[in-house]
Amino acid sequence: MSPAKRVLIVDDNVDAAESLATILRGMGHEAHVAHEGRSGLALAHTVRPDLVLLDIAMPGMSGYEVARQLRQNLGSSVRLVAVTGFGQDQDRAQSLSAGIDQHLVKPLDPAFLKSLLG
Repeated sequence: MSPAKRVLIVDDNVDAAESLATILRGMGHEAHVAHEGRSGLALAHTVRPDLVLLDIAMPGMSGYEVARQLRQNLGSSVRLVAVTGFGQDQDRAQSLSAGIDQHLVKPLDPAFLKSLLG
């Protein structure tokens, strides 16, 4: 089994975020949840995650803006993955320009999630 990762989930959908955290914890990883961008940034500063699973469409601060600030604050040490309902080419391009490493469309397959955490 691979070493446990610190994962931060930033998603305004409480049920989706908590379900994903439960799956990650069941895989042996440390999972932290924030339900909006500003609290996600604050939690990232404390947790120093290895991976951030980031919703794009959130009220107040989009996932793109959260990603830009995470890149500015944490650099390339953190892997940013968009987990969103938006899957058009323009959405993927916008993710890339915001510093997001990978763009995935909901729902996530648990087997793929496991491979993502390596």
